[in-house]
Amino acid sequence: MAMTIHVDIVSAEAEIYSGLAELVVAPAEMGEVGIAARHAPFLTRLKPGEVRVKVNDQEVHPFFISGGMLEVQPHVVTILADTAVRAKDIDEAAALEAKRRAEEMLSDKSGKIDYALAQAQLAEAVMQLRTLEKYRKGRA
Repeated sequence: MAMTIHVDIVSAEAEIYSGLAELVVAPAEMGEVGIAARHAPFLTRLKPGEVRVKVNDQEVHPFFISGGMLEVQPHVVTILADTAVRAKDIDEAAALEAKRRAEEMLSDKSGKIDYALAQAQLAEAVMQLRTLEKYRKGRA
C-alpha cells in the first residue's frame, strides 16, 4: 500500500472533503503542484481551478475551487478555499450564464465596468466548465 497523507478541503460554507489520499494536485499561483506524503512544509495561494485528490489508483475526487490557500505539513494538506465544489455538483447552467455575463461586461467599452473583476469572473466560470468537462470525460 502506498503512503498516504490526510487531506482537508474547506470552503467558507462547509468542509467539502476530509480523508486520506496518495496524492493531491492543486492550482498554485505559480503553477500546478503535486503533494504526496512527507512533502516539505509550505504555504501558497491558490488560483481558481481543479483540485484532484487521488485516494488510490481507482479513486480520484475532482473539485473546483475559486482560489484560497494551501498549507502543506508532512502528514496533512489543508486547502482553505473561497469556494469549493465537487466536480459532479457544478451547476453547468449557472457557470455558462456567469461566463456569458463576464464576456458581455468585457465587451463594454464605455469604461464604466471593472475589467479586472470581469476577467476574474470569466476565468472562474471557464475553470468551472473545464473541471466539469474533465469529470464527465472520466479524466479527472
